[in-house]
Amino acid sequence: MTAPRPAAPPAEPRPPVAVTRLDGSPAAPGDLAALALYNYGHFTTLRVEQCRVRGLGLHLRRLADDCRTLFGTDPDTATGLTDGVRAALRRVARAHEAPLTVRVTVCATDTTLEGPGTAAPTALLSTRPAATAAPPPLRLTAATYVRDLPEVKHTGLFGTLRLRADVRRRGFDDALLLDHDGHVLEGTTWNICFWDGTRLLWPRGRALPGVTARLLRDAAAEAGVPVGDAPLTRAGLGSLRAAFATNAAFGVRPVARVDEVAFAQYAPDDDVTALTATLTDRYADVPGEPL
Repeated sequence: MTAPRPAAPPAEPRPPVAVTRLDGSPAAPGDLAALALYNYGHFTTLRVEQCRVRGLGLHLRRLADDCRTLFGTDPDTATGLTDGVRAALRRVARAHEAPLTVRVTVCATDTTLEGPGTAAPTALLSTRPAATAAPPPLRLTAATYVRDLPEVKHTGLFGTLRLRADVRRRGFDDALLLDHDGHVLEGTTWNICFWDGTRLLWPRGRALPGVTARLLRDAAAEAGVPVGDAPLTRAGLGSLRAAFATNAAFGVRPVARVDEVAFAQYAPDDDVTALTATLTDRYADVPGEPL
C-alpha cells in the first residue's frame, strides 16, 4: 500500500454550533436532550444561497419519507413539517447574504430507551458558513462498514465519524465504505461515482440515495455523459479512470486515490480533465429552487 501523506496538524478549535427551532428561537435543553442521549432522528443538509436551494424538493421529500420510516407519521399531517422547514430556511437566507450550509434535524423530544413516544416529531436547524473555495481531491482508504438502515439519512453517525477520525490519524482524508463482499457502497457522509472511460457509474448496493448525486446524475446525462449503475468492487478500482465524491456541502469533489489506486496515474489525461470540468460546471449550473 502506498503510504498516505503525513497527518495534518491539529485544527483550530471550532466555534460552538447554534441550534434553533424552526421559529428562530434558540433550542432549549428539552429540545436537545433526547437527541443527545439516544441519537434517534434523521436529517438533511443543504446549501442555501440567494434564497435558493439546489434540489429543495428532494430534500423536503427526504425529510418526509424518513420521518415516516423512523416515526411512523406523516410529517405534514402531524406537524406541517415541510412548510415549517421552508419558512425557516427562507428566514435564515434573508438574514445572511453569504451562502450557508444548513442542517435540518428531525427528532422526537420524548424518545427514551424504549424508543420514540407519542410526541409529534420536531425539527431543529443548525447553520455554518458554506465553503467558497473548491476543496482538494480526496485521498481515501477503503474500510468494510455498512451503515445501519443506509437508505435513511439518520443521526446515527458514530460509526462513520469513528472511521473518519481513525483514517485521518493515519494520514488519509476519509474512508470509502465497502460491504462484506468487497463491493463499494458510499463514503462516510457522501456518495461516490466512477468514470470507466465510457460511463459515469454509481455503485450498486445499499447506500444513501444522495440528493447531490441525483442532481449530478441528471446534469451529466443532460450534458451527454452516459450514466449508469454497476456492482463495483475494491479489487476492480484499478481499471477505473476517475472518481468523484458528492454531497451538498462541497458539491462535486474529485478523488485522488483509494489506497494504492491513484487515479492521478492517468494524468495528464485530457478526457478526465474535460469530464471533471463538465461535471463541476454542470452541477454549478443546476438552478436552485426558490424558498
